[in-house]
Amino acid sequence: MRKFFLFIFIFQSTIISAQTVSQKINKALADFLNDDQLKHAIVSMYVTDTNGNKIFGYNEQYGLAPASTQKIFTSTAALSLLGKDFRYKTEVGYNGNISNQILNGDIIIKGYGDPTFGSWRYTQTKPDSILNFIIKAIESLGIQKINGNVILDDGSFSYQPTPGGYIWEDMGNYYGSGSWAINWRENQYDLVLKPGKNIGDTSTIIKTNPILAVNDYSNFITTAEENSGDNTILYLPPYGNDAFAEGTIPKGVNRFTVSGSVAYAADQFKAELDSFLLKNNILISGDIVTGASLEKQRIKIPSSQQIIATYSSPSLDSIIYWFMQKSINLYGECLLKTIAYKQEGFGSTVNGVYELKKFWQQNGIDSSALNISDGSGLSPQNRVTSFAMVNALLYAQKQSWFQSFYNSLPDANGMKLKSGTINAVRAFGGYYTAGNGKKYVLSIIVNNYNTSMGGVTSKIFKVLDALK
Repeated sequence: MRKFFLFIFIFQSTIISAQTVSQKINKALADFLNDDQLKHAIVSMYVTDTNGNKIFGYNEQYGLAPASTQKIFTSTAALSLLGKDFRYKTEVGYNGNISNQILNGDIIIKGYGDPTFGSWRYTQTKPDSILNFIIKAIESLGIQKINGNVILDDGSFSYQPTPGGYIWEDMGNYYGSGSWAINWRENQYDLVLKPGKNIGDTSTIIKTNPILAVNDYSNFITTAEENSGDNTILYLPPYGNDAFAEGTIPKGVNRFTVSGSVAYAADQFKAELDSFLLKNNILISGDIVTGASLEKQRIKIPSSQQIIATYSSPSLDSIIYWFMQKSINLYGECLLKTIAYKQEGFGSTVNGVYELKKFWQQNGIDSSALNISDGSGLSPQNRVTSFAMVNALLYAQKQSWFQSFYNSLPDANGMKLKSGTINAVRAFGGYYTAGNGKKYVLSIIVNNYNTSMGGVTSKIFKVLDALK
């Protein structure tokens, strides 16, 4: 009997505690919604305990633009469908025959969408490491001359590199880069500028790093007051030959660097590979040929008769860590296409979206709650409910790879939260353990606010502080 009453006491205490937290959130959210800077905003919020019991809900079934919190759906589905130990591969092979140190045929480098290929984030993925790997693979067969071509086979993925929902102002900037089956240096470049002496003066392009495979770069970036930051927009469409930039950079510095997206990753890789082959005295009678150039001519990409070496990327859990910590949109689009490739044999955004929605529908999330068009959340067309996001986070908790996913979430406001930001959108989703040991799973999405990103963030954190 004593145990029974103890159980009732604990149960009632839990109910009272939950009610208190719910009331605190309700009060904090009411203050939030009454703020003049939020009077035209739409808010969706959902909070549960770790068992999925509802603590608080407000418009939780409304579909809103989630920005980068959409990465929660992509990363957790990728960990389930691919496995945390999954590694991308890039194959180096050849066709033809080798005689007297001459390959009478082609070297074929086949990619499968590795977003870290040439990335600076890992020692093994840095450009020189990868280029040396390829050179050593060729030299291992004693080849000193290629009496044919080096073919960059990026046909595993669609040649449509960007999701249909990306906007023009984003596509030329580093965070809006396209994704291919062969990526290089995270498909971005640095534009190094020298500001003018006076406000309003046109800046000067010092260089691009790496050198861009484009015909012309028109610079309309002017000089603004000191400490005004990066207010530039870079424009270079996929497969484009001409780039231009506008906006402002601050005066008072010798150099100012902004980052953009390359027009076609294989072209950038081609230029550096060509230089590396020459440096290592490996001659080519033909050319380095990209998959897109063959596709344009309706020529089928040749297959390797023999694989010489296979390069492996870092493991998926490590890729997910950077994906979530730095919110790298390229990684999300590659993961989406990789899911499609694994499920259907061809990587495209459309197929990836279909597979992602199917996966979550099979795991209890209504497909209409994920009205999405990409894997990163950059598209303003995306619509997601906070209810669905919390359920994805609840699903993750039950998986063997959960600790890897949890560790990938950034620390924010004393919580483990993935954030999301696009124009007039701020969102958070993740986990929180209160001082009393209570654990919560949460999502809050705010659209159409009228303040700075920092301003709305501090206001959102006051709402979330109700859990503390």
